[in-house]
Amino acid sequence: MPIKILTVDDSKTIRLIVGKAFRSFDCEVFEASNGVEGLAVAAKERPNIIILDLTMPVMDGFETLTKLKSDPDLKSIPVVMLTAESGRENVLRIAKQGVRDYLVKPFKEELIIERVGRIVDLKPKGVTNAKAKRFD
Repeated sequence: MPIKILTVDDSKTIRLIVGKAFRSFDCEVFEASNGVEGLAVAAKERPNIIILDLTMPVMDGFETLTKLKSDPDLKSIPVVMLTAESGRENVLRIAKQGVRDYLVKPFKEELIIERVGRIVDLKPKGVTNAKAKRFD
């Protein structure tokens, strides 16, 4: 079963970068352009991990994260925050909300793969978990 990744970012470019980063893995990437859409997609798809932008219109990442963590059905989903602001105050604020990790924009594809791979078990496409049976 593929890993479900939800990327919530108002930048289409960032969503494309995230989708491209996980293309060679057994993943299904879902997108949302703001927190309201992100919460709806999270409730419908139950992703294994959410990559959430901090600064967005409609509903920002802080508010989205607060709503995710207060929803009994969604609160256990690990969240990686994306932010253009690396200030200590922001990092502490998101850490208190229970994020698993954060990345400062701009970032390289390899870095997001590494960070997500620490949280969920990424497998290259075409690799199965089935054990081969030996016949002697």
